[in-house]
Amino acid sequence: MKGLPLSNGRTGAPIAGDASEPVSDHCGCSRCRACAYDVTADPRSPPRCLELGGRLGPRRTMKRLLDILVSVILLALLSPLMLLVALGVLLAMGRPVLFRQLRPGLRGVPFTMLKFRSMTDSRDIQGRLLPAVDRQTPLGRILRRTSLDELPQLLNVLRGDMSLVGPRPLLMRYLPFYTPDERTRHMVRPGITGLAQVRGRNLLSWDARLALDSEYVRDWSLWLDAKILYWTIGAVLTRRGFRADPGAHMLDLDVERRDRREGESGD
Repeated sequence: MKGLPLSNGRTGAPIAGDASEPVSDHCGCSRCRACAYDVTADPRSPPRCLELGGRLGPRRTMKRLLDILVSVILLALLSPLMLLVALGVLLAMGRPVLFRQLRPGLRGVPFTMLKFRSMTDSRDIQGRLLPAVDRQTPLGRILRRTSLDELPQLLNVLRGDMSLVGPRPLLMRYLPFYTPDERTRHMVRPGITGLAQVRGRNLLSWDARLALDSEYVRDWSLWLDAKILYWTIGAVLTRRGFRADPGAHMLDLDVERRDRREGESGD
């Protein structure tokens, strides 16, 4: 973990609340950036990231090998479909065909996540982006509903940015708002699908979704990954937990947590 600080992804500066003075060899800082373990609080107890790495190291290697093998096979099998979707996006929305955005990955290190575009850049008369639901094209709604917009993330898996299964990569600006337990999500590679996606997806509250991500990290096994992949097929086919515009039903995590903090301080 040494040398891989959790940063804001643009300036490289540590996120809020992250200490930087080296006090131990295993993480290079007084706060383990992957699991938010404060080394200075109890130096007798090892941080959770070391426990996970020592206990699951061989199986994590197997998980990575399976990610590479399966992503290569799926890219080969699905390449005609991906080319068809890319052509549709190009004709319906123009360039670029792919949506690219920085997301925090393993140990919080930023990577560029790929998706097929499902929305235009339409703006109001004041130059502000219209709500997501107003910017989605008919093709984009189909891509989102069937999760076909996620197919380019197989390239992220092949490159090592992501895994087939893991906590979904969220926005960089959410990083300062996780609890210590929720930050354990960065102890593993983010996934195309995950436990939260098969247990309710966008119908879940932020607290419930992030709790499931932590549960996945805590209970991870290759067998759990296999079950989640199986459950994902059913979730996609039945569109269970899908919402065309999740933002219309819940606040962004940073807004929700900031409002909660202000409410608690006001009390």
